[in-house]
Amino acid sequence: MALDVTVPDPPSLSGPQPRDDYDGIDAPEEEPEDDYRREEIAEVLADGAWADGFEEWTTQTGLTETEFDVIREHGLLAGLDFYWDPASGEVGYRAPTLSAAARGAIDRADADEIDSELDTLGRVVSETLENDYLVRNEETFGFFADEADEASFDYDDEAS
Repeated sequence: MALDVTVPDPPSLSGPQPRDDYDGIDAPEEEPEDDYRREEIAEVLADGAWADGFEEWTTQTGLTETEFDVIREHGLLAGLDFYWDPASGEVGYRAPTLSAAARGAIDRADADEIDSELDTLGRVVSETLENDYLVRNEETFGFFADEADEASFDYDDEAS
């Protein structure tokens, strides 16, 4: 059964954090330039990616409205963070978890389910961004116009 709730406002994305703190990507061996492109991603979220991803998530989540109220009550949706990772060339996310105090106030299984579903929401919205809003085309290597196009890479150097 789908979760029947109104789509909340998209999260305002937080500032830079160490790459090791993020879910959804492996940390690179060398730190690339620190360019998470949060402003651009926030605009795309506001332009519909958040609503589309959230609505898709509500059709597959097992959360009840009561459990979703816990998410709202503790401000966990605002803690979702989406960012561009130039090293992997993907949109990543970081999902918050319930605090120890919040976990203590509810059943452990419910708390684990809430944490898991927040992570799933982050993944679904991240995939929505990549698949429906930040579509790559054959002329560009990345999602953003100022990224180098694929023709600028010298693949012969890799073969030696």
